[in-house]
Amino acid sequence: MNNFRWALTALCLLLLNNAGAQTKTKAGQNPTANPEKSFLNPPPAAKPGVLWMWMGANVSKAGIRKDLEALKKEGFNRTTMFSLADVTTPWAGSIGNSPTPEIISWTEPWWKMVRYAAEESKRLGMDFGMYNGPGYESSGGPWVTPEQSMQEVCWSATPVSGNTHVAIKLSRANVKLRGHTPWPIHNPKTGIAEIPDVPARQTYYKDITVLAMPEKGTVLTSQVIDLSKNMQPDGSLSWDAPAGNWIIYRFGHTTSGTMIQPAQWQATGLECDKISQQAIDFHLDHVIGEIQKHIGDLIGTGFNHLHFDSYEAGTPTWTPLMPQEFLKRRGYSVMPYLATFAGRVVCDDKSDSLKFVRDFDATVKDLYRDIYFKTIAKKVHAAKLQFLCEPYGGPWRQDEIMPLVDKVMTEFWTHGGKYSPYELETTVQALRKSGQNIVEAEAFTGDPRDSKWDETPAWIKPMGDAAFCEGVNRLILHRFVQQPWDAKYLPGLTMGQWGTHFDRTQTWWEPGKALVDYWQRCQALLQWGRIAKADKDDVTITGAQAGSVLKNIHRTDGKTDIYFVANTAHQPITASCTFKIAGMQPELWDPVTKTMRNLPNFNSDMGRTSITINFDDAQSFFIVFRKKSVTPVASAANFPTKKTLQTLGGSWSVGFDDKWGGPAQPVTFTALEDWTKRSEPGIKYYSGTAAYTKTFDLADVAAKEKANTYYLDLGEVKHLARVKVNNTDLGVVWTAPWGVSIPAGILKSKNNKLTIEVTNVWANRLIGDEQEPADCEWLHGQWGGDYLKEFPDWFLKNEQRPSKGRYCFTTWNYFTKDSPLISSGLIGPVSLKKE
Repeated sequence: MNNFRWALTALCLLLLNNAGAQTKTKAGQNPTANPEKSFLNPPPAAKPGVLWMWMGANVSKAGIRKDLEALKKEGFNRTTMFSLADVTTPWAGSIGNSPTPEIISWTEPWWKMVRYAAEESKRLGMDFGMYNGPGYESSGGPWVTPEQSMQEVCWSATPVSGNTHVAIKLSRANVKLRGHTPWPIHNPKTGIAEIPDVPARQTYYKDITVLAMPEKGTVLTSQVIDLSKNMQPDGSLSWDAPAGNWIIYRFGHTTSGTMIQPAQWQATGLECDKISQQAIDFHLDHVIGEIQKHIGDLIGTGFNHLHFDSYEAGTPTWTPLMPQEFLKRRGYSVMPYLATFAGRVVCDDKSDSLKFVRDFDATVKDLYRDIYFKTIAKKVHAAKLQFLCEPYGGPWRQDEIMPLVDKVMTEFWTHGGKYSPYELETTVQALRKSGQNIVEAEAFTGDPRDSKWDETPAWIKPMGDAAFCEGVNRLILHRFVQQPWDAKYLPGLTMGQWGTHFDRTQTWWEPGKALVDYWQRCQALLQWGRIAKADKDDVTITGAQAGSVLKNIHRTDGKTDIYFVANTAHQPITASCTFKIAGMQPELWDPVTKTMRNLPNFNSDMGRTSITINFDDAQSFFIVFRKKSVTPVASAANFPTKKTLQTLGGSWSVGFDDKWGGPAQPVTFTALEDWTKRSEPGIKYYSGTAAYTKTFDLADVAAKEKANTYYLDLGEVKHLARVKVNNTDLGVVWTAPWGVSIPAGILKSKNNKLTIEVTNVWANRLIGDEQEPADCEWLHGQWGGDYLKEFPDWFLKNEQRPSKGRYCFTTWNYFTKDSPLISSGLIGPVSLKKE
C-alpha cells in the first residue's frame, strides 16, 4: 500500500530550480580597479572553466596531459571532473569490449588517473576538482548501505472490527522492488535501460509506529490510538478494540531505492540520506577520506574543490530521527499525522493535515539546510577544499543555503539555438542579496537536436551574451570530454547525448581560442565594479525589433559606468540607446577586436545620453562612461561606412588535408563556392581546415589609399577564418562582422600574398563516412542518434579499419548517409575596403 509518488504530491515539497554561480566575493571586490587594464589583460578570475567528463573506463594519462595542456593554452583555468558511465543515452549506458576494463570509478586504477590529473594541474597552475561521487546525481555511491540511504515512509493497513479482543499478525508494508531512481540505467544483468530493482527495499525495514483509527472519514487526533507497545517484533498484535470498525496501520520506513546516476554499473550505488547526520557524515567522510588518502598532499596545489551538481534525487519522506526533529522544530508530534501519508485526513483543534503537510515540508527544508548543506560546508572547508554547487532542484530554501556555498553555479541550455536559462534569474537575485559578485553558469548544455558536431562559435556567441546580460560573469562550459586515444581517432570520445562539443578534438579548437579570448574580456569587465542598482529606465532602446533582441547589463564603481549591450539575434540591427548618464564621453569597447574608441556623435540632455548604435549579426559592445564629455560632433559618424576599393575575384588555390579525405594537392577554385556544391567527395564531405591563397596587386584606387588602414571583408565564411597578409597574422574571424583590419604599412602595391585558413565543422566528414560500409555496431539512443555497442577488434588491435573509406571514429553517431550537409568554406565575396 505504499504510495511514494502520492506522498510527494501530498507533501507539496517544492522543487527549487536554478543555480547561480559565484565565489563568495563581496560586491565591491574587483579583479582590478582599472577597467581598461582588466579589458586589455584579463585577470585569472576572468578565465572560463569546463566540466571535464571522464567517460567510464575510457581514461588515459596521455589523454589527461593533452587535455589539460590544450585547455591551458586555449585560455581556461578550471576543470571539474565527473566520472560517468561509458556513454549517456541519455541514461547511463555501457560500451562493450572495453580496452581498459580495470578503470572503475573510485577504485585504485581510477585513483591513479585522478592523482595524475592533480599532478598535471599543479604543474600547469590550473584549478582542478571533482564531483562528490560517481555520476552527476547527487550524493552517494556503492559504499552507501540501505540504512544510510534516502528513506521513504511505507505502511500496511489491516481492517478489524471492534468491541472484541483482536489478536492478529500485522504484515509489513509490501513495497515494489523497483526504486525511485528518476531516470533509467543500463542494467547489464538484463541488457536494457531501466529503473533497476533494489532487493533491499524488501529486505531492509524499520518500524516507526502502529496506529489504530476509525475506518472512514476525518480522524481526530484523540481518536488515533498508538498500539506500538502492543506489537511484538514479529508483527503479532494483541488489542482490546473498542466498538466500531477500525484500521490498524503499521508504519515503517525502507530505502527509497534511489540510485546515483549516470555512473558505471560497478560504481552505481544508493543515494545517501541527506537529512540524517549519521548518513551524510558517513558519505562525506568516505569521499573526503579517499581524496586525502590518494591525493591529500596535492590539496590546495593540484586539487582544490568538491562539486555538487543540480539536484535530481527526489524528496525523502523519512529519516530515522524525524520524530525528534519534527517535535523540536514544529512543537507537536508527527506520529498521529502519519496517516496523512496513507491518504487520511487527521486534525485537532490546533492542527490538521494541511498544516501538517506544510510543517513536514518545512522540516525537510530545515534538515537539508542544517544537516546536508551545513555539514558539506563544514567538512569540505575542514579538508581545505572549496564547496562548489548548483543549489537548485531540491527540497530547500535557496536563499538560506547559498551563503554556505563558496561558488554557486546556475545553468543555461541551447534549445533551438536560443538562450534557455534554467531559473537563472531567481538565483542571480538571491546572490546579489547576499552581496556575492561572481555568478558562474554551467553553460551551453545541449542535446542532439542542437549539438551534433555542427556547433560553431558564431552560433554559440549570442547565447553566452544573453547569459552575461542576465548577470552571469563566469562561464563553465558543458562539456569537455576526456580524450584518451591517439589523434587518429577523431572526433573521438563523446559524452553521448548531452552537451555542446567543446573538445580539443573539435575541428575549430585552435582558432576557437578567439572565442575564449572574447569571453575573458567580457568576464573581466562583468566582474569589475558592482551591478548597478536596478532601474527600469536605466537603459531605453528604440528601433525596429531592437527592444526584443537587444539585452544589456550595467556595472559601476560609482565613478565609471560600463554597459554591456548585446544583439542576441542573428540579424543586423540599428537602435537608439539612451543611458541614464549625462556629462560623460561615451566610449565603445569591442570585446571581439579588443579595440577602444570614443563615440563622437551623441546627444546628452535631461540627465541622459542617447547614441545611435549599429549592431551586426549577434554583435555586442561595452559602452563606457569614465571621462567628462567633449562637445559632440553631429556630423561625425559613430560607424563610418567602409568604401569598397576592389574585389578580390578570380581563382584561388585551396589546400586541404588529405589525412581527412581532402585532395592531396592544392585545388584551383576558379571562383569561391560552397564545398558541399563541389563534385569531388574529398571536398564535398571535407571537415577541417583548408588554406585559401592568392596573390594580388592593389588596384589604382586602392593604391592611392595605401597610407590608410584597410579593411578586408571576407563576405560569407563557414565557419572560422584565420587571415594572413604578407605573412602577418591578422587574427581569426569567427563572428560578424566577417572581416579584419589591415594596419598601414602591411599592403604593397604589387604581389600581396593573402592566406585565409578556413575551418568548418565535423558534420560533413561524418556524413561522408556514412556513404561507406559500416565497420562498427551501434545501438539506438533515446532522443536522437546511436551509440557504439562495443569497441571493434580493429580498434583494440590498432589495425587498419575494414572500411577504408571512413576517416572518423567516435562513440556517438548523429547521421545517416542522407543527412543534409552543412554549408562550408569561404564563400565570399572577398573585398578590400577603406576603413
